[in-house]
Amino acid sequence: MLAIIKTGGKQYKVSPKDKIKIEKLEIEEGKEVIFDQVLLVDKNKKVEIGDPLVKGAKVIGKVLKQDRAKKVIILKYKPKTREKTKKGHRQPYTEVEIIKIEN
Repeated sequence: MLAIIKTGGKQYKVSPKDKIKIEKLEIEEGKEVIFDQVLLVDKNKKVEIGDPLVKGAKVIGKVLKQDRAKKVIILKYKPKTREKTKKGHRQPYTEVEIIKIEN
């Protein structure tokens, strides 16, 4: 079983027992989350493609943790003026385990 869901402006290919890192959701750890924007469902070699969403389909997941990704360094440098700017950024994310896909 396989599904493609849309969350946080991105699309993810998921199946049961998958662990995915998505854009941060304001849900506590251990709680259940329901993704109702399902674009495609593949069940026993039978594919349902949404127009744009599959009607009645939803993906249920469990929030494992809220965390931040590794630091990314942004460095800007202008050679003749010896001007430099250094910044760091850590993107927050939510780790979700997919429990089941309902159709």
